[in-house]
Amino acid sequence: MSEQQSGASVHWQRTRNLTFVTLGIWFFFAFVIHWFGAELNNFSFLGFPLGFYMAAQGAPIAFVVLLYVSTRRQEKIDDECGVAE
Repeated sequence: MSEQQSGASVHWQRTRNLTFVTLGIWFFFAFVIHWFGAELNNFSFLGFPLGFYMAAQGAPIAFVVLLYVSTRRQEKIDDECGVAE
């Protein structure tokens, strides 16, 4: 296997792993938190029931942070593997 093919496979492996981690975190905030909304409403955060807060504010904030972090991480992977734009 040539060095270029090896670099491409390392890039793909790291990108794939980042994608799986990102999807796992997204799934947690999109579905798992909301499945337990009734139980979370027993707690309050900033005066709001926690389940309501996570649906109205927490999940969208988590998605924006997730987008930022995963984009930065992908740029770092691209730079390290020599495929940056």
